[in-house]
Amino acid sequence: MTHRQRRFPAGGSHRSVLALLTAFGALAGAALVGAAPAGAVPAGTVVAKGVTYRQFDIQGAKGRTRAHLVTVDLRDTHVRLDLLYPGAVAARAPVSRLADAQGAVAGVNGDFFNIAETQHPGVEATGSTDGPAIAHGRPLKASVPDGQRFGPALPPGTITGDVLGVGTDRRARLDHLTLQGTVRTPVGRLPLGGFNQFALPVNSVGAFTSDWGGVSRVRATCGTDTDRAAACSTDTYEVTVRHGRVVSTATAPGAGPIAAGSTVLVGRETGADRLRRLVKGERVTVTHRLVGATSRIPYRFALGGYPVLRGGRPVTGLDDSTAAVRTAVGIADGGRRVLLFALDGAPRYRKGLTIAEVASELRALGSVDAFSLDGGGSTTLVARAPGASGVTVRNHPSGGAERPVPNGIGVFLAR
Repeated sequence: MTHRQRRFPAGGSHRSVLALLTAFGALAGAALVGAAPAGAVPAGTVVAKGVTYRQFDIQGAKGRTRAHLVTVDLRDTHVRLDLLYPGAVAARAPVSRLADAQGAVAGVNGDFFNIAETQHPGVEATGSTDGPAIAHGRPLKASVPDGQRFGPALPPGTITGDVLGVGTDRRARLDHLTLQGTVRTPVGRLPLGGFNQFALPVNSVGAFTSDWGGVSRVRATCGTDTDRAAACSTDTYEVTVRHGRVVSTATAPGAGPIAAGSTVLVGRETGADRLRRLVKGERVTVTHRLVGATSRIPYRFALGGYPVLRGGRPVTGLDDSTAAVRTAVGIADGGRRVLLFALDGAPRYRKGLTIAEVASELRALGSVDAFSLDGGGSTTLVARAPGASGVTVRNHPSGGAERPVPNGIGVFLAR
């Protein structure tokens, strides 16, 4: 069996995904990074039943650019969308490697993320995304405070909790997900202010599970709700709960993998004071869920970004002057058709489009709603060629090779 034939079911454990990605190692990277783009596959190619790929040129205000488009027909019950991710929230891998590890036939990169920590020397960059994430129907993380997000300024009226998701009804839609959670202790209930996210609100308590990974949790106590660059809090406390009881405490956030069945509670300021009241052996129950603002239908999959088109109209305040390489997603036909859209980063096309032009182009392609994802060096679209066992990178990543990213959208076929 070659490395391209190895597959991992999209519903499997994150540890198995991590193991498989490690097995790919340098061999997969050499085979996929910088792979030949769309010329190997004719425009309009059927990737699989219900999934097509094509490329075309667009004349933008700043010059000509090339777009790559995967169209997914969710009316075909053999096709579905789900989250591409490397098995942990605070981890990254190239889109092509994520797709092959999980058995996707196509995909694009996902949400904006914590790529560097220049404001906090010595604090580890987590690689974790700004917004919420749901994979295989299971919440992985909630959103950071708006003032802590990485990426471009949000258009008016949009927030970090905005998501694109697909419900159990197999319809794609835009929504906003809010964390609802509590920490029930012998002395009362504490509100949960964060869940597997790289920044916690001031005075809050956040929960970290095995889905977080092994990256340090210190970054969660840095910055404020309005200033990402503010100093890290010096008033912190950490409590580890295993199988419903406190097993350890610490005066500062730790690092390393979190065991299955354990939850690490990290408090800052007032949240830290509340955690200090807990002692070893006490019973503690942590609950958390992500709740949609507009839909009561449970989500099978969701990830963050920001809306650029709603109800067929561009979102107010979209930038129409800064052109760049972009990734975006369009929703058409009542959520039954999804368009994965990525621009080419080759030098001749690198001027790209403004985000206002992206919204206009997706509307011209039939989208009623559209959602912007991370762009620039992160923009990557992959798809299988007919008969291939693995994906190929279809656009030229603008950095010359794929950038490792924390998540993306994968297109999967029923087994």
